[in-house]
Amino acid sequence: MSRQKSLAAQFRALHVPGTPLIMPNAWDIGSAVLFATLGFEALATTSGGFAATKGRLDGSMTRTEVLDHVAELAGSTELPLSADLEGCFAHDPEGVAETISEGVAAGVAGCSVEDFSGNRDEPIYELDRAADRIRAAAEAAHDESVSVVLTARAENYLHGRKDLGDTIARLQAYQEAGADVLFAPLVIDPVELRQLLSSVDLPVSVLVVPGAPTVAELAALGVSRISVGGAVAVAAYGAAVNAVTELRDNGTCGYWELAAAARPVMQAGFTR
Repeated sequence: MSRQKSLAAQFRALHVPGTPLIMPNAWDIGSAVLFATLGFEALATTSGGFAATKGRLDGSMTRTEVLDHVAELAGSTELPLSADLEGCFAHDPEGVAETISEGVAAGVAGCSVEDFSGNRDEPIYELDRAADRIRAAAEAAHDESVSVVLTARAENYLHGRKDLGDTIARLQAYQEAGADVLFAPLVIDPVELRQLLSSVDLPVSVLVVPGAPTVAELAALGVSRISVGGAVAVAAYGAAVNAVTELRDNGTCGYWELAAAARPVMQAGFTR
């Protein structure tokens, strides 16, 4: 537990406004070791990337499968690991707290909880209920033995609700409920980000996507953390798709250039 406590404190200290932590999302042990070998300071899991390793889509994994995966990755690296626990596999605050507690027991330095309800007709929890879920998560994340970094996610923009006012109100409520980091995926417009950042007091994470500001621009805005979500995992699958279709359709093997880039990092970080 002392090691986990140290990693959690290390992870918390990496959130500095204006000097954003670039935190890649690993989807298996190999990618976690690869990113650590490349010198990154902290890692996250990705629900979508993990699901892909099982031939499934994001949101299809069970609570037990995700927690086992989180424990496996936490045990594979000396870096702080933040767990993507989706909506914590529960609607009620008590169930959310239970999932967070299991995540802490798995050895994470941080974890996240979404306000996505799983109901496509009403995709976002009503604000009071969402805040209660974050409050329960915070109590579980900040127990007596170790205080891991809790990221509260406002999912509006991911589900077609591009309401900045409501998103900010949610992040403010989650801040009050005990979150440590705030995250509103797909809020990338610099004007909106500036307004969001000025409306809260906690570190803010941003998901980088096409059209987002550069890392330098995000730093200038005061962002504290940068996430890639499941995109790098999907890109790795994209490289595999391109490789085998190139060989089949063209009879060439240009993918060896990517293999050449990866091999020395694998040789440096992987074991026999």
